[in-house]
Amino acid sequence: MPPAFTAQLRDWFRAHARDLPWRRTKDPYAIMVSEFMLQQTQVATVIPYFNRWMERFPSVQTLAAASEQDVLSLWQGLGYYSRARNLHRAAQEIGDHFPDNLADMKRLPGMGDYTAGAILTFSANARVPIVDANIARVLARLFNFQQPIDDAAGRAKIWAFAAQLLPKTDAGEHNAALMELGALICTQRPKCDECPVRTHCLAEDPQQLPVKTPKTVTTQKVERALHLTNGPLTALVQRTQNPWQGMWTLPPMTHEPEVLEMPIISHKYGITRYRVTLEIYPAKSTTTDIRWFAPAELIGLPIPAPHRRVLEALG
Repeated sequence: MPPAFTAQLRDWFRAHARDLPWRRTKDPYAIMVSEFMLQQTQVATVIPYFNRWMERFPSVQTLAAASEQDVLSLWQGLGYYSRARNLHRAAQEIGDHFPDNLADMKRLPGMGDYTAGAILTFSANARVPIVDANIARVLARLFNFQQPIDDAAGRAKIWAFAAQLLPKTDAGEHNAALMELGALICTQRPKCDECPVRTHCLAEDPQQLPVKTPKTVTTQKVERALHLTNGPLTALVQRTQNPWQGMWTLPPMTHEPEVLEMPIISHKYGITRYRVTLEIYPAKSTTTDIRWFAPAELIGLPIPAPHRRVLEALG
């Protein structure tokens, strides 16, 4: 791409970039928090969580010293709780010395090529390519890339395109601008008439790009749990395995319901490639290792969103 591409993209970004809280700082910790939260979560959803998080854990040291329950409690509602655990463990490994190179950054829990590169380029202006979903879409159209972008060969090619476009200076701003272009202009339905670099785009039919491999079929799944109360107290269990390790849920039902037994409430939710129906059955007792909680104690407890919604519905 000619130098005009970089200049036009930069000028557009400076005039139209959204004012996002993590763009107001060069603190690598704050940027790390934002990048973990933004994985599979929309910007508008992340902003209030990010602000609350930075108030509660303003430095990597305060996060490292926090308990896992406090971390999961503040994260609840964002989903994909392994992100919170990885962020917590990364803070504990960082200590007082934040990594300043890609190899060391990628050794931290939860750090892939994109996250590690994003932290370095946005905090230290490192000249490294990054590719998220927005950038991948922009690059596939810009270079009229007709192969799937989500297999090994396609991902390698898209990353090569990103590296090819890197300017010699201001790489952080350039990467942010590419990302913003994908978020605001080069969207699923591209606004080509508004694109600041449209004269450089090789796409013959932008609407049909990027190409992706067929989606994995969603699998239906049933999860059964028990509602056990003692006056105002509710029984919960702390999970020891993913996806909700360390969080509190209604006790799992370990046997098949009787033929005529009906759930008192059900709730549908999605997680990875599953569409789950959470069915809740009444119970008088359970052999599960339970703990009783008063209503006030449930407020700050790390409870997965599906179970919290069921508890709220049950009153």
